[in-house]
Amino acid sequence: MLSRKSEYKSWEITEAVLPVASTQEEAKETLTEANVATLTKFYGRYQDCMEMAAPVEKVAEYLNAHASWFSRCAEPMKVQSLGENGYALVIGRFGSFGYEVEPKIGLELLPPEEGIYRIRTIPIPDYQPPGYDVDYHAALKLIETDVSSSIGEVTRVEWELDLIVYIHFPRFIQRLPKSLVQSTGDRVLNQIVRQVSRRLTRKVQEDFHKSLDIPFNANSRQKR
Repeated sequence: MLSRKSEYKSWEITEAVLPVASTQEEAKETLTEANVATLTKFYGRYQDCMEMAAPVEKVAEYLNAHASWFSRCAEPMKVQSLGENGYALVIGRFGSFGYEVEPKIGLELLPPEEGIYRIRTIPIPDYQPPGYDVDYHAALKLIETDVSSSIGEVTRVEWELDLIVYIHFPRFIQRLPKSLVQSTGDRVLNQIVRQVSRRLTRKVQEDFHKSLDIPFNANSRQKR
């Protein structure tokens, strides 16, 4: 999560950098032969922070009540509740020439332990990812700073994310050099994480400050 300027663009960027199926038959392979295609691993480690103009206790209270804000702040992504702390999140839709995927991931927002908030992947009932798997582990920590604003204390929310994506590519992708597929996939993964995290961060900041009737400073300092 973090930053304020970039807009969420779903997964459409993959159309510009990934090859497409040359025929309708090859496009269909992505569904029928996904389980026998080569498994490719893409990995990214990310960290950032955002500032909230309130004491640590107020920020913690807000994060603990995620049922009241998570779905709203995740828009335009589609969100479905999975129990008390879980959510099914549809990232977006991408594809071309009959090859189309709509990534969906289950996330659980765990209660804090020793001040650390963790988010992890969980299964989505009655859903089998079509040719991909995601391993998502994030940790958020609230830092009480010596910085203050015109309206009081400032809390810094620092987060880290380890993200692994496994993809079963169809044959028309496997014909390409592995190094090209790997570098392209890593670049696309990084772009998606940046875009989604920036929009989500801004919306969480805006929603939090609005809930306390506190002016939101869009130029608050951020770590990159």
